[in-house]
Amino acid sequence: MDTNIIIIGAGVVGLSIAKELSAYFPDVYLIEKNNTFGQETSSRNSEVIHSGIYYPNGSLKATLCVEGKKLLYEYCEKNDIPHKKIGKLVVATNREEDRQLLSILQRAKGNNVDDAKLLTSEQIKQLEPNIIATSAIYFPTTGIVDSFGLMKQLETDAIKNGTQILYNGEVTGIKKMDDGYEMIIHDTSGTYSFTTNIVINAAGLYSDKIAEMVGIKDESYSLHYWKGEYFSVGNGKSKQLQHLVYPVPQQNNTGLGVHATLDINNRMKLGPNAIYLPDRNIDYKVNRNHLESFYLAAKKFLPFIEPEDLQADQAGIRPKLQKPGDAVRDFIIRNEQDKGFRNFINLIGIESPGLTSCLAIAKKVKEIIC
Repeated sequence: MDTNIIIIGAGVVGLSIAKELSAYFPDVYLIEKNNTFGQETSSRNSEVIHSGIYYPNGSLKATLCVEGKKLLYEYCEKNDIPHKKIGKLVVATNREEDRQLLSILQRAKGNNVDDAKLLTSEQIKQLEPNIIATSAIYFPTTGIVDSFGLMKQLETDAIKNGTQILYNGEVTGIKKMDDGYEMIIHDTSGTYSFTTNIVINAAGLYSDKIAEMVGIKDESYSLHYWKGEYFSVGNGKSKQLQHLVYPVPQQNNTGLGVHATLDINNRMKLGPNAIYLPDRNIDYKVNRNHLESFYLAAKKFLPFIEPEDLQADQAGIRPKLQKPGDAVRDFIIRNEQDKGFRNFINLIGIESPGLTSCLAIAKKVKEIIC
């Protein structure tokens, strides 16, 4: 074999896997079709370090998020990566949402989230005097992270461990061999091939297509693209908020609803919404006509927001395993040996909480290599 391990995709998950595996295995290669790391989903999100409260008990999303949060804080502390335990409030604004908060609290406890606190309206005012809420759940250890700084450190550690990184390299074909895989790569120098023992598919938006390349055709692996837009909040309004503030999410919702986040520089954003892209067209434009819907969604719990405070910011695309009307789906992280593809490891549908879970995902991948 020309090499031992090839990882496809240099988002935050691929970089985490490269850092983790290169500490234990020789000859690790990371291949990324863009000219640097994190150009897609990993850099187009809320940069929130989640608690793991919304996901079904026992799911990968729940367990890896809870483990990943701990690992991520430790990694950020060790490497001086900008981050803050800013805390999050999930707020109710009527009696029905008050009742829904109780089920969220129960699920959080079932996921071993141990910092959740149910607050009354009076207690909320002590933390956030400028918001409207009848009750809330407070998660003090939810945080934010500089995603670029995180990915840069992961890249640095992977390279220190001996990982070879090929940017501008696109995988165009994969052929199963008796004892490994032949990879067809196209880059600026042309098209060529080399062989590897292990393939790890962390290709994000294109992970289902990478699986198909090797011959794994499973309808349950098909990705559905959901666009999420963000609007920034100006005119000094970020000073009105101290924590992340989320509404009560709807059942089987494709997102958590338009929420208010603060980044490392204390800049406030609203978002994301959830727009289904049935043709899987990559479109990162923010539709300014959606400003009113963002304003109305936020106004329910942020009374200080006015339409003139909002400006179109950025958009990202979530690689979900669910289309409109489907129930929530879990991450797919599996060694495909039962399908006849030993040590072809698929990571498909890695959306939120993928950023929070990245280091825990990397550890899981190491565990399932045969």
